[in-house]
This record gives sequence, structure tokens and C-alpha cells, in this order.
Amino acid sequence: MVPARRSSKSMKRKRRSHHALRPMNIAACLKCGQAKLPHRACSNCGYHNSKVSLKIETEES
Repeated sequence: MVPARRSSKSMKRKRRSHHALRPMNIAACLKCGQAKLPHRACSNCGYHNSKVSLKIETEES
């Protein structure tokens, strides 16, 4: 099927205005200060909040 009318440049660009990438929201870990995503456990120390703490094993070589 073929479109009835060609989309103009402005209409095409208006439609794509919401496709822009947004910067990631990064928070600092309260325990070690490492950058982490909010509502996630820290990948460095495993700290999430005062009630939950995960044990992180380090690679030994």
C-alpha cells in the first residue's frame, strides 16, 4: 500500500522529535561513592540501602 500523500520534512521531523536519547540518571553510592544507577545495588560494594547489602565476590588472579 502506498501513502496517499508524501510527508513533508517538517511533519517527518515533528514525528521524530521524541526519538532523542536522554542522558542516564546516575547517582553516587552512599557507602563507597562509586557511580551507580538509582534503585539498584552498587556493583562495587553491593550496598543498596541500610536494610539490604549484597556480598560481592572479587576476581582473584
